[in-house]
Amino acid sequence: MNMQHCNLLCLPENYQMKYYFYHGLSWPQLSYVAEDEDGKIVGYVLAKMEEDPEDQVPHGHITSLAVKRSHRRLGLAQKLMDQASRAMVECFDAQYVSLHVRKSNRAALHLYTNTLKFSISEIEPKYYADGEDAYAMRRVLKDFKDKSTKDTPSVKAIKDTPGKKDKSKKDGDTSKEKTDTTNKETRES
Repeated sequence: MNMQHCNLLCLPENYQMKYYFYHGLSWPQLSYVAEDEDGKIVGYVLAKMEEDPEDQVPHGHITSLAVKRSHRRLGLAQKLMDQASRAMVECFDAQYVSLHVRKSNRAALHLYTNTLKFSISEIEPKYYADGEDAYAMRRVLKDFKDKSTKDTPSVKAIKDTPGKKDKSKKDGDTSKEKTDTTNKETRES
């Protein structure tokens, strides 16, 4: 419900509650929220995988991205988008992610093209209910694919390497190391 409230405050395209449930139940690993220190949602990304892609290439789609005005220019949109993109690659082997943006939304276009490295793939005439055209945009996820394979050490390979001691038993629980790696990865995004 808080995601819907954030959507109503930030965007002209609004969705019924069942649409949020549909995304959450179908692709729970792809949508994320940003909360303030009081636990209130100040931003979100609502994402999904395309179910029957015409090009037969697995890819995701950003249905909606919103950050409240009071929390913009803090990098939240980039973190939300990067996290959703990373999950698309890790969970579904997505090759790219797509989205639509109003031609008149200059701030969003700047974010998508300059910060997030999306490119315009086509113009969709009268895409929005009010008749405005949309840019269809894509972001290739190769960098996330490369990062996820490079940055994810294989615990089994380390433990099963002949002649190597199992450091996890000697040094204690390795779950902290795993958490630190995850947090580091999030901070670098």
